[in-house]
Amino acid sequence: MQYEVVVEAAQAGLIAAVRAKVPISGIAQAWKPALDQVWAFLKANSGLHPGHNLFLYHHPEHRNEPMNIDFGVQVPHAFEPEGNVHCVETPAGEVAKTVHIGPYDRIGDAHNVIHAWCAAHNRKIAHASWEIYGDWNNDPALLETTIEYLLAS
Repeated sequence: MQYEVVVEAAQAGLIAAVRAKVPISGIAQAWKPALDQVWAFLKANSGLHPGHNLFLYHHPEHRNEPMNIDFGVQVPHAFEPEGNVHCVETPAGEVAKTVHIGPYDRIGDAHNVIHAWCAAHNRKIAHASWEIYGDWNNDPALLETTIEYLLAS
């Protein structure tokens, strides 16, 4: 897949999320139990009108170390925490962004493209990145995920 990296200003947003500390290799096993808790919370709190799934990655000092990840769902307003589900704000600021269209097991390609773009353009990645998962499609080739990396100023 061809990726286009664009730089734009991201606005802060809110997610209902469960945080877990996992290595990159553990994301595939960690996301579903976390999101199951979030969706159960959202179903019990119908006033939150959920948006898309969003995974917020808090970057460790070294790329391959375990990291805190907020596995969440976009929500329109703040709420009080309940159990493991907390209201988390996504960062605002300048981001490097691309869109991955295709199966989730190839999403790492999009992350690698952003890292390469940042290196080629002398841009430093800041403390966070996130993935916004588009609407579900039974055809994995049509799944759309937006990846954004906060850039250091």
